[in-house]
Amino acid sequence: MDLHRLHHIALICSDYPRARHFYTQVLGLRVVAETYRAERDSWKLDLVLGDGTQLELFSFPGAPPRPSRPEAQGLRHLAFAVSDLAAAVEHLQGQGVAVETIRTDELTGKRFTFFADPDGLPLELYEA
Repeated sequence: MDLHRLHHIALICSDYPRARHFYTQVLGLRVVAETYRAERDSWKLDLVLGDGTQLELFSFPGAPPRPSRPEAQGLRHLAFAVSDLAAAVEHLQGQGVAVETIRTDELTGKRFTFFADPDGLPLELYEA
């Protein structure tokens, strides 16, 4: 097996318009495609980061909520690399997003912080 890179991450949201706004307008991810699947009453939004990594945003009626934050089994959080952590935090706060205090990773010496998407999914900014 020869894994090259992470291709995409799939998320299920509770409020599609709110999540779409957050990921496209607040975080600035570029829309590749947007599809409504009538047979499922479901939206699928394909987004892409600058390095080509894709994020798929789904809506499904009646999807169960995340059981706990962030220590539930499965995905713990998504981390986005940024070159200027302070500027990224300032941007998020300017959009009304609550951001935790910036901390320093004791293993790497790099700075990072956490915030949440509209459904409470933990997201991290990691200074590259």
